[in-house]
Amino acid sequence: MLDIKQFETIKKKHGGYASWAVWADTGEKPKSNMGDISIFDLEANKTLLDILRNDVIMVGLNISRSFAESFRNFHDSNPRANDYKIRYAFQNTAYYGAYMTDLIKNFEMVDSNDVRKHLKANPALIEKSIDKFREEMQDLKYNRPVILAFGAAVYKIINENVRNDEYSKLIKLTHYSHQINKEKFKETVLNQIAIGTSCTNLSA
Repeated sequence: MLDIKQFETIKKKHGGYASWAVWADTGEKPKSNMGDISIFDLEANKTLLDILRNDVIMVGLNISRSFAESFRNFHDSNPRANDYKIRYAFQNTAYYGAYMTDLIKNFEMVDSNDVRKHLKANPALIEKSIDKFREEMQDLKYNRPVILAFGAAVYKIINENVRNDEYSKLIKLTHYSHQINKEKFKETVLNQIAIGTSCTNLSA
């Protein structure tokens, strides 16, 4: 659980590319209310800090399009976005409320293959990104969190550049852009987590 000071520090330093695995409730359609970030208003949402957790970090590779508001990432209102699968998969699980971030900060590119090519040609960007990721972990103030990596590229970069003693588990998850429905995505990622770690060491 976070206190107000820690929440505001993270919002100020990392809110442009990070967020939390908390969403407004689903409406009539699976993607409804995905863009509602009023849930991060502490005045309106008095229980928010009780939900947010610093012991689990969900990591994507990069943004597909830029945002202006804090904590907008992973809460895309674009009807073509697939963020809704994450909400569906993790709502009412031990991982709801996790910290969310992109490994490559503020780098707008849609095709992950193009991102990989760019990183291969610019290895210094990986080093810079890992330094920033470590800064986020420090600001979360939790020793050795569980890291859930969306996609093989994120998993590979973290596995090769972050020390084993900096996290308790690093688990590779199917990316939410993968062409499967939300039900299959939920089944797949929860099975991947179950294989990688046990929920018994996480408070509900």
